[in-house]
Amino acid sequence: MNSADGALPVQEDVQDDRAQVIRDALHDAIVERRLSPGAKLVETEVGELFDVSRTVVRASLQMLAFEGLVKIERNRGAFVAHPSPDEARQIFESRRVIEPDIAERAAERMTEADIRMFQAHLKEEQRLLVERGPNARRAAIKASGEYHLMLASVAANQILERFMRELIARSSLVIALYGQSGASSCARSEHADILDALVARDGKKAAEAIRHHIDHIEEDLDYKVTSNAPLRQALRL
Repeated sequence: MNSADGALPVQEDVQDDRAQVIRDALHDAIVERRLSPGAKLVETEVGELFDVSRTVVRASLQMLAFEGLVKIERNRGAFVAHPSPDEARQIFESRRVIEPDIAERAAERMTEADIRMFQAHLKEEQRLLVERGPNARRAAIKASGEYHLMLASVAANQILERFMRELIARSSLVIALYGQSGASSCARSEHADILDALVARDGKKAAEAIRHHIDHIEEDLDYKVTSNAPLRQALRL
């Protein structure tokens, strides 16, 4: 079959799928802080790890650059984004603008099924917080971010949900770079307080609780840099 019959589009679709797989793997490694801000992402190394061409790797890095998680520098290559203190403040300022509104919307739309989903998630967060080891810690970090994304999903505004996905991912970079405690920085008790307000259908209280929560996260920042894991180890390959 020649390109006129559709062979070329099929090949392009396969490349797009592979680029998405690599994007997802790198995204998870960054958000879960297995790759720290400033880590270099060498195209040839990533290509060897996934057995793909540099063209496919470049497409995945461009996706992450569009999301603000990777910075591509001419003649230097791609790096995990290294947000400055000013950028960090802007990220949390944006969250203070967006998340209280999300909380109010979620309070209006919460169903019994949603409540059970959040309660189960809080139990899982608690389980992960008492476990030991780096894998449990990373899982707790991921679960903490997912709580905020669940709120955005319940709010039922796809645009706000998309914004939140970027903000949560970029917040993870900031916490990885500047966080003092080394914990998830999302205390389960505060998540529970937010859920209590949602269950009570009290949108104003939920908004206030999430503002307090964001303040608490930002108070944990001290602008100190952490070290990077090797790329193969970070991607668990």
